[in-house]
Amino acid sequence: MSRVRKAGGGRSQLRIIGGEWRGRKLTFPDIEGLRPTTDRVRETLFNWIAPQIHGARCLDLFAGSGALGIEALSRGAAHCSFVDSSRKATNQIQAHLQTLDATDRSIVHPQSAMDFLAGRVGPWDIVFLDPPFGQGLVAPCCDLLESHQSLASESLVYVETGNGEPTAEPKDNWELYRQKRAGSVSYQLFIVHAR
Repeated sequence: MSRVRKAGGGRSQLRIIGGEWRGRKLTFPDIEGLRPTTDRVRETLFNWIAPQIHGARCLDLFAGSGALGIEALSRGAAHCSFVDSSRKATNQIQAHLQTLDATDRSIVHPQSAMDFLAGRVGPWDIVFLDPPFGQGLVAPCCDLLESHQSLASESLVYVETGNGEPTAEPKDNWELYRQKRAGSVSYQLFIVHAR
């Protein structure tokens, strides 16, 4: 079950599940479509990527609550960039990073993921791609990551979609490493090999 709880005042709450800030609770605004990755899925994902997380440069696209990127920083990532088009969401993520004294290891971009990726950024070691369901955003984001060479060699790309939605279509150098379902969510982890 998700550990997202109502905190009152139109806000919700989740907790960091591992690392330096384990057990810390974060609140975030109720924003339509914002659906933080559940504890169960985060636990599985971070078990999968544990050998690569320390010192990694991470990108949290469609960051929402910031749960994935903040979890990565808690577990030893060197840096995380958070991208979300909601100013409410990015303001709250920035506040959390200040509270956790992590502003020197992070940057928050209040813009759309597509605009951010069009800027030829990176390279990233780990990318968290968890867009709003039902909007067909996975494939174009993966295309931009690949075509703009935004991924480091042997990088990891995590993709979360609703069941029944098209998932990422692996490119010739993308290896599907793990995949699972939990409730109404499907999630995959790809390793991106050098061309």
